[in-house]
Amino acid sequence: MVDSLLLQIIMIGAIGISAQWLAWQFRFPAIVAMSLAGLLAGPIFGIINPEEAFGNLFQPFISIAVAIILFEGSLNLDFREISGLARPIIRIITVGAFIAWILGSFAAHYVAGLSWVVAFVIGGLFIVTGPTVILPLLRQAKLKPRPATILKWEGIIVDPLGALLAVFAFEIIHFLISEEDTAIALLFFFLGALAAAILGWVCGVIVGWAFEKGHVPEFLRSPIVLSFVTVCFTVADEIKHETGLLAVTAMGIKLANMHRPSFRDMRHFKENVSVLLISAVYVMITASLTKETLLEILNWHIIGYLLLMMFIVRPLSIWISTINTDVTNQEKTLIGWIAPRGIVALTVSGYFASVLLDAGFADAKLVIPLTLGLVFATVVAHGFSIQWLAKKIGLAISGHPGVLIVGSNPFSIGLAKVMKELNIPVLLADSSWKNLESARSTDIETYNGEILSELHDYNIDLSPYEYMIAASEVNSYNALVCTAFVQEMGRHNIFSLYNEHGGNLKDLADKYERRILTKENISWEELNKRVELGFQFRTTRLTEKNFEQCLNERNDKSLLLFLLTPSGKLAFSTHDGQVKGEPGDTAVTLDPPK
Repeated sequence: MVDSLLLQIIMIGAIGISAQWLAWQFRFPAIVAMSLAGLLAGPIFGIINPEEAFGNLFQPFISIAVAIILFEGSLNLDFREISGLARPIIRIITVGAFIAWILGSFAAHYVAGLSWVVAFVIGGLFIVTGPTVILPLLRQAKLKPRPATILKWEGIIVDPLGALLAVFAFEIIHFLISEEDTAIALLFFFLGALAAAILGWVCGVIVGWAFEKGHVPEFLRSPIVLSFVTVCFTVADEIKHETGLLAVTAMGIKLANMHRPSFRDMRHFKENVSVLLISAVYVMITASLTKETLLEILNWHIIGYLLLMMFIVRPLSIWISTINTDVTNQEKTLIGWIAPRGIVALTVSGYFASVLLDAGFADAKLVIPLTLGLVFATVVAHGFSIQWLAKKIGLAISGHPGVLIVGSNPFSIGLAKVMKELNIPVLLADSSWKNLESARSTDIETYNGEILSELHDYNIDLSPYEYMIAASEVNSYNALVCTAFVQEMGRHNIFSLYNEHGGNLKDLADKYERRILTKENISWEELNKRVELGFQFRTTRLTEKNFEQCLNERNDKSLLLFLLTPSGKLAFSTHDGQVKGEPGDTAVTLDPPK
């Protein structure tokens, strides 16, 4: 094993990020990759042991990391998003959580063989899913908005509730079986949970007020928010253990619903921090396990319990809790299957295992193997099946990757038409109703509104679109649009037209790293002039004939715009160079009139 703490820290970061990249490269769940990487580096090959290396700092670091991750996830919980879905979400996080708790506790007692006390504690804990597992799966699966919203809200809200429910179960049972405890101790638990929620709400109000009044400079906003999160979590957790997660969730929801542009601007920074923390935490936890713990998972009692939780408890709790709601059977099926457990279950289970063992419950030694088994089983099963199941029951976004075109003009309308003919999802957006008049007379989907406004997040669903073309006549506006969508779509999927009278092209391209559409750098004016002169958008399916020969047979003024591959990927010609076609590709060109 590596002895140097510094070297172990470097290795944890490198292993976690490498696992994330491999998962992205080969399109499989990142959590599976990170967990396997941690197991290989820890109990299997014995290269690192973070718990031993970090010592007393191990648990505080994990706790603070989980708090920041949960806070970042709760910043996405804007109440405007759940218009029409509030009832099923509330039912799932209340009635559904209660049913899952009771059924899971009975399964833990009768199948896993745990005592009633331990069974009810972990039954409450195992209702959690969480943003660390749900949000990556949603990005991977590309679900339709309704089921994605329900899963996201449930995952973030029940994370702190699951931890609190486990504490509540322990406090109730301890009160019933102990002769020393009084009702005052039980009352203190409820007051602690209420105080944590109020503390989080107050912290959100203070931060929002300070930002709105300009009392915090721009360069200090992210550090101050992170400082408030850690203080809020620590104070609440010191008052009553496991209430810190509730406090930071309340703070995040409050900030998300204050609708301050400054919080939106910080979101990308917090997302980057969360990615680093998720990578580190998963590797640290899995690498700190022992071979004995891994072998205990193979116990048939544990395997039977895992199967019951996945195939009976979860589906039944969702179907019962959504009775008399507008959730469809397909949505119930998907939501009832998808419930991967993540970091909160792993971290909190360690705390309860030690507390229950200290209280004299010897069977609590099975809590960690049970948790680990449930986490791995659900992450692997749900991670690899969510996309397949969503497509099977019609809840995945189907078809080729789509294109968002910002700016309506003759060229962009013609481009949208030819994409539509090729079954490429396309959305034409413009803030001017007049500019969209010609497009509205066709079957092109349009959006009238400012695409840079945060309101577009709730008015339109952008998940079908993986490419974006900024096609307005203003270079600076195109640059802003490109910058705004870099995080969502990636720099290599964003393109722009340029106006030869709209500023220095090279400076804008260098600063915003946007790619200019078309090899010849033909301007916005020239493209629209050609369309008005009768140039036609044409499609040509490439055969065994040489690609260069196909281009040479066309008019000198023919312009290759993009290629559509058989897999549905798009390759656009840019100022960096013209794309190369292969047999089976479809070439889209702008040709002179015959």
